[in-house]
Order: sequence, then structure tokens, then C-alpha cells
Amino acid sequence: METLEDLELRSWWGYLGEDIQKLLLTSEFIYNAVESWGAELPGGKEKFHDYSFVLFPAAKAYEGFLKKIFLEMGFITEEDYYGKHFRIGKALNPSLTNELGEQSVYVKIIKHCKGRPLADHLWETWRLCRNVPFHWFPNEKNAITLPEARERIEMIVNAIDEAYRGCKV
Repeated sequence: METLEDLELRSWWGYLGEDIQKLLLTSEFIYNAVESWGAELPGGKEKFHDYSFVLFPAAKAYEGFLKKIFLEMGFITEEDYYGKHFRIGKALNPSLTNELGEQSVYVKIIKHCKGRPLADHLWETWRLCRNVPFHWFPNEKNAITLPEARERIEMIVNAIDEAYRGCKV
């Protein structure tokens, strides 16, 4: 996992703002703490069934980053940014582009950033790191392992890297 020094060296670190930085660092801290426990939890108890709690702060940071970059790029309004109704999952979903038309952030990324590959990467990162792990459905068991939590945190960091460069913030 990234160390504090590594994250601080990223070109986008200062852009994030302190609250989003702290969320990424919280996921790093939780990951390192849980990994240090080894095969068993303190007290000899079994491992957790689902480690999505390790991923959650980074997923929240990703949401904050996306809202910030979408506002600055003019893809969403201040009302969207500060309001309670804008949904990134809906705005980024490639299967909703016909329904959303000009409101589709996915389409705006294709037009104004580095095209479909970046838009797809941001969507897949949102889907795998935010939507899938944090919803429960009877026929879908979306539990993630500790190594998967780490991979998804790294996926978020990579998506931030690509969006920051690709959208020329």
C-alpha cells in the first residue's frame, strides 16, 4: 500500500483537500493495522468475512475527488456538488448515456478528457470500489478479502492519477 510519503508526492495530493487526504490515509491505516494481525484477529478469533470496511474511507475519498473534479471541469453544477441529490453512479454509468443525454458525466469525460478509456476506467473503479462492495443483495455475496481491499484502494489511487492527468486539472 502507498505510504504517506508516496501519496504526498502525487501531483494531485494538494488538490484533494485535507478531508479527502485524511480519508485515503484512514484506509491505509486500517489496512496496515488489519494486515499486522496476521491470520487471526486479536484474541485468536477468526478472520473477518468481509473487509470492505478497509476500503470504505478510500471509496468515500474517491467520491469526494470525483465531485470536486466534475465541478471544476463544469460537468456538474454547484447545486449538484453541494446538494444531496446528485448521484455519481448514475452520472458515470455508461448504460444511462441515452437516458441522461447532456447530463451524462460519462459523455462529458469522453468529450473533454482522454476519451472512452478514461471514462470506462472511472466507471469501473466506481463500480468495483464503491457500488459493489457497499450493497447487499440476497443472490450476490459481495464480500471482499483483505488483499482485494488493498487492490481496490490502489485502483482508486490509480483512477485519481489518471483523471487528474487526463482531465488536465
